[in-house]
Amino acid sequence: MTLFARYFLEQNGGCMLLIAVNTILKTTSIVAALLTCVAIAQTSSAANATVIVGPSNEGIVQDIFSPSTVSISVNDSVIWNWQSTFHSTTSGTNGTAGDDNGTPSGLWDSGLIFSTPHFFTNTFTAPGTYSYYCQYHYFEGMTGEVVVAGSTLPVPPTIGITSPTNGSVFAAPANVSIQAGVTKGSGTVTNVQFLLDNAVFANQSSAPFSATANDLAAGPHTLSAVAQDDAGLSATKSVTISVVTPTSVSLTNGSRLSGNDFQFSYSADVGLSYVVQRSSDLTNWIPVGTNTASSNPAFFDDPNATNDLDFYRVGRLPNP
Repeated sequence: MTLFARYFLEQNGGCMLLIAVNTILKTTSIVAALLTCVAIAQTSSAANATVIVGPSNEGIVQDIFSPSTVSISVNDSVIWNWQSTFHSTTSGTNGTAGDDNGTPSGLWDSGLIFSTPHFFTNTFTAPGTYSYYCQYHYFEGMTGEVVVAGSTLPVPPTIGITSPTNGSVFAAPANVSIQAGVTKGSGTVTNVQFLLDNAVFANQSSAPFSATANDLAAGPHTLSAVAQDDAGLSATKSVTISVVTPTSVSLTNGSRLSGNDFQFSYSADVGLSYVVQRSSDLTNWIPVGTNTASSNPAFFDDPNATNDLDFYRVGRLPNP
């Protein structure tokens, strides 16, 4: 009979853990455990809270965050630890009127995770209550909340512009819809103001927070959204877009690279989207590709061209 004894002494947060482990004939058993805790004053260093994403209970995956609510202090972090896939941690409250009405608030978003192990960390630098959800399972109640303590001062709302994205390109004259996701602070959001080039063009008092700027001329434009609450606190978010006078589309440099591979280029505006169609009789057209132009001219390759006579045309898609 072989006897092994190992001792571990760990001190963490004022707790000392002493464990003796005996291994007899390849069988490990805990023979003694002593847990002694002593009170030690809290330090000012940042701490972490861990949330398990999609935990497993007796082999059955649960579509929940565990725990669903954590309480931390300012400058602490939450670490989400994935134990199953097809989950995200996305800030905001999905589908709740007066908050963000189903759109991410923009504070954090892990995106859907498709493999494990995976970890995502967010540090909270301001007090408040931060809601979040799983993009894929919110309808099953997969939501969570982070409560950040550390100040009795009022907490302003937060706002993010979910559409359009910064740097988007539109064809003139452009009607551009702007959508904002809002998360309340300590007060209640009473108004979201929308501005085009620093001039107010719309106000919304309830979700969904969106408005349309009409007939934008060619040139750069700044779209802004300002969330205001009943305590007089506010938050602002802006994006810059470009509106261009669209180029007339013309097709050039057609060449057959191989038996069924045909290539050509066409004039385009970088950032605008186009559809390529093919026909054998100039009557019935089928789409064979769409593209957001990254260069002018843009290039298209059709690896499924037939050996018969084919015709191609390119059209610019409408503004989103």
